[in-house]
Amino acid sequence: MGTKKWNMIIDVALCHDCNNCFLADKDEFVGNDFPPYSVAQPWSGHRWMNIERKERGQFPIVQVAYLPIPCMHCGDAPCMKASPEGTIYRREDGLVIIDPQKAKGHKEIVGTCPYGVIYWNEEAQVAQKCTGCAHLMDEGWTETRCSQVCPTGAIKLVLAEDADMAKVMKDEGLQAFKAELDTQPRTLYKNLYKWEKIFVSGSAVYKDTDECAEGAEVTVSSGGAKVGAGLANNYSEFVIDKLEPGKEYVVTVEAKGYQPYVTTVKPEASINLGVLFLEK
Repeated sequence: MGTKKWNMIIDVALCHDCNNCFLADKDEFVGNDFPPYSVAQPWSGHRWMNIERKERGQFPIVQVAYLPIPCMHCGDAPCMKASPEGTIYRREDGLVIIDPQKAKGHKEIVGTCPYGVIYWNEEAQVAQKCTGCAHLMDEGWTETRCSQVCPTGAIKLVLAEDADMAKVMKDEGLQAFKAELDTQPRTLYKNLYKWEKIFVSGSAVYKDTDECAEGAEVTVSSGGAKVGAGLANNYSEFVIDKLEPGKEYVVTVEAKGYQPYVTTVKPEASINLGVLFLEK
């Protein structure tokens, strides 16, 4: 049997920006030393569990996405490679730790993380980040403080061998944030499209009756291939998601007895096409 390692799964669709995870982290680490993994986190300035926010779309069809960003505990960690030898190490269970003694005085460590999750503690003169609650794991905990308090289940902790985790990734469609970095992160995301992709939306209306075109079929194609489809709801609205920003798309709206409405767009961000009138 292989070694079981800790993995964190974050579901972007379930995060409501309640900040319970952020507050639990503060409750645990502010004013508390946990040798040999960390010295006390400062009262302000550090966000070991940060939450980014993004508005998607245009009035009146707007969505908001929240992206919790802790340490990724990378299998191929840029911080380990770019920092002075011995200052950062990886435990057998996969957690990446900045040694608070050996890293003392090395402010340059802060700039080694492409995810921006390492912070400088001016008072202690040491770089710091999420430890994966390593001190609690040593005590037999099966949850980090942040996963323990998440009310929606957006943050989950999984202890698994790499082969088993690979299956979980495939089955649940998990992805790495900034996958192009190829850091082999142990923090993985579900429904990451809500942060990285865009949508095309609009309202389909019958021009002759000025009624909602509920059930009108909407297709989005690119290069002649269909890449998305949906139906107008009882408010006339439709949203076709998981599209690539900056790509050209043909949007077609069809309803029986009416001429197809066709338009071409090349959006950089999620857009609302407004009211699209279907003519007889």
